[in-house]
Amino acid sequence: MFTIECRGILLREFELADLETFHALTWQPEIYDMLPGWNVSKEQREAWLQDFEIPDNRRFLHAVSAHGDVGELRLRLGIVLQATGELIGWCCTGIKHELPPPNREIVFAISKEHRGLGYTTQAVQAMIAYLFERTNVEVLLALALIRNLPSNRVIQKCGFVFQTDMEIECEKYNVYKLSRSVWEINH
Repeated sequence: MFTIECRGILLREFELADLETFHALTWQPEIYDMLPGWNVSKEQREAWLQDFEIPDNRRFLHAVSAHGDVGELRLRLGIVLQATGELIGWCCTGIKHELPPPNREIVFAISKEHRGLGYTTQAVQAMIAYLFERTNVEVLLALALIRNLPSNRVIQKCGFVFQTDMEIECEKYNVYKLSRSVWEINH
């Protein structure tokens, strides 16, 4: 199983055994309020895991190992506590079609019990490093609802620079950008 180790957490591929915990996380009001559309039925979540998330991860990782060109492929990784193996959130990357190219974004969420401990920042930083070091991705975007101050702070801590605000489905978002060249200067 593919993993990226951080301090206290690791990012790893989703597996079907994550269904119960993943489903429960997506139904935490603090998560579905900030990530509309993630709180679907357990049956829908299972179908997505089985038919999209797990196979998409395999395709993404194969593309990285073959040539690094990930195109429009998606990578969805769970955030897991190293000490217990508990799934506490996720950090994903994929194409955000509502944005003009380049439109690869990073999206993340963490359980209410594990907020404010630096885990989300670690996860996003690890995903950024992986993408810029192992793939042909040149630019990353991150979006956060304007009212989601914790996510805006995580995005800024990770080096993303505010670009603009935009409306998607009647919600206002801040849009941030991070280029490989800027990231390499700071790392």
